[in-house]
Amino acid sequence: MASSSTSKLSTFLLLFIFLVSISIVSADFNNEFDITWGDGRGKILNGELLTLSLDKSSGSGFESRNEYLFGKIDMQLKLVPGNSAGTVTAYYLSSKGSNWDEIDFEFLGNLSGDPYILHTNVFSQGKGNREQQFYLWFDPTADFHTYSILWNPQRIIFSVDGTPIREFKNSESIGVPFPKNQPMRIHSSLWNADDWATRGGLVKTDWSQAPFTASYRNFRADACVVSSGKSSCGGSASSSGDQAWLSEELDNTKQERLEWVQKNYMIYNYCSDSKRFPQGFPPECKVA
Repeated sequence: MASSSTSKLSTFLLLFIFLVSISIVSADFNNEFDITWGDGRGKILNGELLTLSLDKSSGSGFESRNEYLFGKIDMQLKLVPGNSAGTVTAYYLSSKGSNWDEIDFEFLGNLSGDPYILHTNVFSQGKGNREQQFYLWFDPTADFHTYSILWNPQRIIFSVDGTPIREFKNSESIGVPFPKNQPMRIHSSLWNADDWATRGGLVKTDWSQAPFTASYRNFRADACVVSSGKSSCGGSASSSGDQAWLSEELDNTKQERLEWVQKNYMIYNYCSDSKRFPQGFPPECKVA
């Protein structure tokens, strides 16, 4: 009897491990994304790796085939190594139209040995100007790192390797629009922005270093896919089962990590820029 029970337990554990392994397998880039510009400078390799390149003639970019309305989205990136000054690698969610919503990661290149700047922004109904910028606590060109966006009806959380760096809360109650009605696609691009990207445009792109290349792998989206106006999550924002992220918030440990990042690695916060807002900070800056 004991032997039979042990055998059943072993079978269950093997099945559980198998199912878990299926759930964490990264998506096939060929099924999830289209290279949208760059005339061959964007490439998908074996469905597992995507690369974008930039030379003096052009950059490149891709977008998701799916549109999402809320989700927990992970992508691993390895940024342009060496002298990346003047280049920008943008990875973001965006809707269409003049009153678009957008959730941005932008990686601003720098001279060899100087740190990348991670630039974040949130647009709602066409209004942005909510920049926060960070240095990273590692070299983002030496290996792949995971950049994540949690977007639910209550908040947007930006994370790096599982560590939250920024939270933008729903402040509709005080008149601040929040991205919650417009489906967004995932976009990414590598492009030349040497008129502003590095030290305000003082450092230009060194084209002798071209082509510049950024790499992507291990995309995963636990998200509500919108097709023909209908969401795969149904009509209600249920937080049960695999949709727990729809009501996810920062626990005490992650709140402490967020505070650690903002204390040690944040280099710009629009909510602290009194010269930019002499008449007073935007209302969402007062939300704890």
